[in-house]
Order: sequence, then C-alpha cells, then structure tokens
Amino acid sequence: MTLPPPTKACFESPACSAAQDATRSLLDRCIVRGERWIFSAGFNVASGMRDLSRIDAEVADIARLANAGARVSVLSHQGRHKDGSAQHLGDVATYLGGRLGREVLYVPENTTESAVDRSRALAPGGVALFGNTRHHPGEESNDPALAALFARLGDAVAVGGFSKAHREHASNTGLLKCLPGWAAHSLLVELERLSPWSGADRAVPSLAVLGGVKPEKTLVGLRSLSQTYDVVVPAGAVLNHVLRAQGHHVGESELGEEPERCTEASLKILGSATARTHVPSRVIIARRSGDSFADPREIRIAEGVPSGFAIVDFFLEGWLQDVMREFAGIGCRAVIAGTPSLFLQGFGHASTQLLDWASAPRVKAILLGGDTVSELPFAGPTSTGGGSALCYLGEADLPVLRALRENAAAPWTET
Repeated sequence: MTLPPPTKACFESPACSAAQDATRSLLDRCIVRGERWIFSAGFNVASGMRDLSRIDAEVADIARLANAGARVSVLSHQGRHKDGSAQHLGDVATYLGGRLGREVLYVPENTTESAVDRSRALAPGGVALFGNTRHHPGEESNDPALAALFARLGDAVAVGGFSKAHREHASNTGLLKCLPGWAAHSLLVELERLSPWSGADRAVPSLAVLGGVKPEKTLVGLRSLSQTYDVVVPAGAVLNHVLRAQGHHVGESELGEEPERCTEASLKILGSATARTHVPSRVIIARRSGDSFADPREIRIAEGVPSGFAIVDFFLEGWLQDVMREFAGIGCRAVIAGTPSLFLQGFGHASTQLLDWASAPRVKAILLGGDTVSELPFAGPTSTGGGSALCYLGEADLPVLRALRENAAAPWTET
C-alpha cells in the first residue's frame, strides 16, 4: 500500500500519541547545510536482498537530510553477531545509492578513527553507509561504550529503523544517550499505519495469526493479542510452544530460540487468555532432512509427532472456519504476524486459507514482519516491523519511543 507524502496530520491519530507526546519529529527540524547527522536505520534485509522494503522505507528521510546539505552517516544492522550471520553491507550501499540518485560511500568500519575521519570528510549532501553494527557483540547488549564510539560519526541522530524499535541497542537507544535525537518519519509513519489494529476494540471483531519462529511472537504477540483480540490462531513455532504446553509431543518441530521459556509462557498465557485460541486437532508432518522435508503425512495431534518428523502445516478446525465466514460477512480486522505454515517449502494449506480469507473485501488485514511480507503473496497493507509492531499493538509504546521522549527532555533540546 502506497502511503501519501509526509504530513503532520498523519501523526494526529490516537495510535501516535505515545510518539507525539514530547517526541521530536525530524520533519520539524530545520536542517543546516554542513551538519553532521547519524541516521539509525533498520536495513536488516535477508540474504540475497529479495525484499527491499526496509531500505525503501528509510529513503525519504535520508534524502531529506542529504538534499538539505547535511553530511549523513548511516548505521544499520543485518543478521546476528552470536550466530555469525552478520553480513557486510556493500550491496545495501549500492542499492541505497541508486534509490537516492547519488553515490553512497560504503565504509566497512564504524568505530575506528578512520571511520570518524571518513564521516568528517563527507561533503555537504554526502551519504556514507558504515559497517554492520552487529559485528560488535555490544550492539545487542546496548553497551554504552560502543554507543559512544558510534556517536563520534555525527552531532545529531535521526532514529528510523522501526523493525528494531522494540530493541534497546547501542545504535538506537544507546545513541540517544549520547546525542540529541529526532524521530524519523519512517518510524512515525509505521505507528500511523498500525493504528487501525492497535488495542482492544470490542465493536469490531478481530482475529490474529501468530506464526514464524522468533520468541517475541509468543512472548509479546501471544501474550498481548490474547487479551485484546477475539480469536488467536497460533502457527509456526508459536503453535509448537502451545502444543508442548498442552503436553503434546512435537518431535523435531521448529521451536526457535528460548523454547523452554516460550513453552512456559504459553501455558500461563493460555490460562488467562480472553481470546478464543485455535489449536488444531490435525496437522501435517514431514520428515526433517537438514533444511528440507520429505514423506509428508497427516496425523491427529493427539497421536504425537514421531521422532525425526516436524509439523509443517495444519488444518483449520470447523469452528474457526465458521467464525472466519461470520467475520468476513460483518467486517473485521486481522493481523498475520509470521508465516502460518512452511509456505516456501510447499506446505501452504493453512497459509493459503488464511490469506484468501484475509483478502476478502470486508476483512481489514495487515501482514507484519519482513519474512512474512517477503514470503506470502498479499496485496494489502504490510509492516516490516514484526516484533516492533506486535510490541506496539500490545503496549502502545516502544523502547525507542521512550528513549526519544527522554532525549527530548535532556539539556541539549535547544541544539
């Protein structure tokens, strides 16, 4: 969905109140030629750069700075430090330069004296993308010493990267302890985009699908949406946590990180949920062989998943199909956060049914998360901030928004 050009009016909805209250917008900041800015981005695109929406979302903010003559040092993460998936960002710099219509210098370092010198040497209007922040172990632990090193690349910071707004990292909340900061339009517009799906609205029926593998889908999404939505459909690792919590054997099914914590949380969440939770009685399993699957078969979940097999898809219960038809008839809102089944591996039964329903005229649906958006064919509204979006939908606030409010009250507010 293409959004209109930035205007202040788009920040006046109730969903944006947490951001608007004492948070400074980059749109309100007069950019002075020659100023040194750090832009905290969220260019965490998958290997192969199939989905570029997280980069595209930040282009207008970076262009505004550069077109006004600022010298812009861009910081971003990609992959993870602890599993060795943090990659170099040279291809991202090339793509960003094409979108901006100007050269984007790629500097593989980001904390060295050489990196600082490169940032200072930028001409007015110059843009440089510095090395992956997750090459440093202190990025994800919000090491203040690392944040101080990042801060040498500029004199003010524009905070974008909605996809990491639920994380307190050195390159976002850490930087806001070191420099005066402003919220990028790319950050605030995501809040406006999500406003129709935030909070409880008992006048409008609601259904949430929670899939994927990340722990926040269970720890944040399942916890919050089971209290604010009418129906919750666990899928992916979230379903596997729920099944384990109910005492079912799930074999080699995907459990993601922190499986024990997520299973324990699922048990507590199910005990206090106000939403009706869908737990399938029939699933499709397949024999796991590395990253591929073979020998698919249907089983009743009460039988347990045998060793060597994993759940790859599931069947919707009759009551859920009845509810979906009812909701589609009277109008409803829906969230799909995480791919429901292993769609790219050819197991699309549940995913296809849910997507077809979500595309009905009276179903106001949104897809959340970079992987979800890139994997599923859907023509409606999307948000690349999976965990951030779930956090905001449940709490109407985010760590980055809190940090921006604190930053706005700091002594440098007149900078």
